[in-house]
Amino acid sequence: MTHKADIGLIGLAVMGQNLVLNMADHGYTVAVYNRTTERTDEFLAGPASGTSVIGTSSLEELVSNLTTPRRVMMLIRAGSGVDAVIDQLIPLLEPGDVIIDGGNSLYTDSIRRAARVEEAGMLFVGTGISGGEEGARYGPSLMPGGSAAAWPIIKEIFQGVAAKLSDGTPCCDWVGNDGAGHFTKMVHNGIEYGDMQLIAEAYHLMSTGLGMSPDALRQVFAGWNAEKLESYLVEITAEIMGHRDGGELVLDTILDAAGQKGTGKWTVISSMELGSPTPLVAEAVYARILSSHKELRLEAAASLGAPAVAPLASATVSDIRDALHASKIVSYAQGFMLLADAGVEHGWDLDFSSIATMWAGGTIIRSVFLSEIRQAFAADSDLENLLLNQYFAGEVGAAEEGWRRVVGAAVAASLPAPAFGSALAFYDGFRTERLPANLIQAQRDYFGAHTYERVDRPRGEYFHSDWTGSGGPATAGSYQA
Repeated sequence: MTHKADIGLIGLAVMGQNLVLNMADHGYTVAVYNRTTERTDEFLAGPASGTSVIGTSSLEELVSNLTTPRRVMMLIRAGSGVDAVIDQLIPLLEPGDVIIDGGNSLYTDSIRRAARVEEAGMLFVGTGISGGEEGARYGPSLMPGGSAAAWPIIKEIFQGVAAKLSDGTPCCDWVGNDGAGHFTKMVHNGIEYGDMQLIAEAYHLMSTGLGMSPDALRQVFAGWNAEKLESYLVEITAEIMGHRDGGELVLDTILDAAGQKGTGKWTVISSMELGSPTPLVAEAVYARILSSHKELRLEAAASLGAPAVAPLASATVSDIRDALHASKIVSYAQGFMLLADAGVEHGWDLDFSSIATMWAGGTIIRSVFLSEIRQAFAADSDLENLLLNQYFAGEVGAAEEGWRRVVGAAVAASLPAPAFGSALAFYDGFRTERLPANLIQAQRDYFGAHTYERVDRPRGEYFHSDWTGSGGPATAGSYQA
């Protein structure tokens, strides 16, 4: 009798192939299917040659080669294609079988798909996967959510192939119901956007503002990677600064027009829908969008005149390091605020220490920094914001003076640093007892009778003023403004 597979995987692009090989390395038999059968044949004859991987030429054959309860994982492009495959799988499966979406799907799609699959009697998992091609091959971070009954069925495989921390803890745990896994991955990616923009601004300030050479920058980033800023992104930045092709720095040959696949944008949209502030991620997304308008920027530089860039007069490399560290703390504080607000909105019981553990290894944002976050939430699961934690408050306080010098010097030197500036503005706004929003409320009530709350009355009581003497008592609560 032919040995059946422990799990089936649909989609043999690079991520799918690498995850299959990872599973095979850990002793699991995987049945694979790809819509283009030639790719399946090439995979079996190439990277999967000599392994236990089972090739199939149809979804029916894939399902028939699986042990029960069946586990079928999709690693295909997010969107309508995922729904199409789910529709094809449901008639082939039995109650209790598990359908897993490992793509970068929008979390609201996972909420809808979980209901669809559960209604048909099966279980659904939407899992975030981070770590890129290398992570998929040797240990990714996995963030599964969906039907809770599916976790015992997939736990051994998922935690077996996931990245491990130094103490052996797998960077994979159950996140929560329906779309919680994909929401967590989305926030991870939003933070990733912020981290990359902050590092890019630090590079720009040092290279243009301080006139540092690529070799000097490489040494700086390598040094930072041995300290509090130790992370995968800082590590690869140091390597990028030293990578040459025929003596030419490759970085200097790359067009300054950044791309994106949408998860950062989704993070910002979700934060607006939930009323949760993530301005740093928003600045990172808009910075990419602005960079992509290369031709328009060239026209503007010619028409308006390029900024008269001056040396950073008062900021040092040490100050830039402090600005990066403090801004990074603010970015993660915003990310976990968003997770908390989503948890309340969707009824997800999110464990922030566990999420920090999942992100601490295998992910693109993996860093020593996340170990501190893990400890902060482990010590106080009710911590409302990372900036209120004693350690992080102390770190930001110690970095504040240099951080302000950097933001001020960047403005004076005509060097854009939107993420550094946004993070500092958030930090100041977050700890300001009285913001000028009272004037905004007065304006809203003046032109639209939208009402306001008073400082001398309990929250939740609303008032309206007749600002012109002819407005009357009607408010926006009694008519559509």
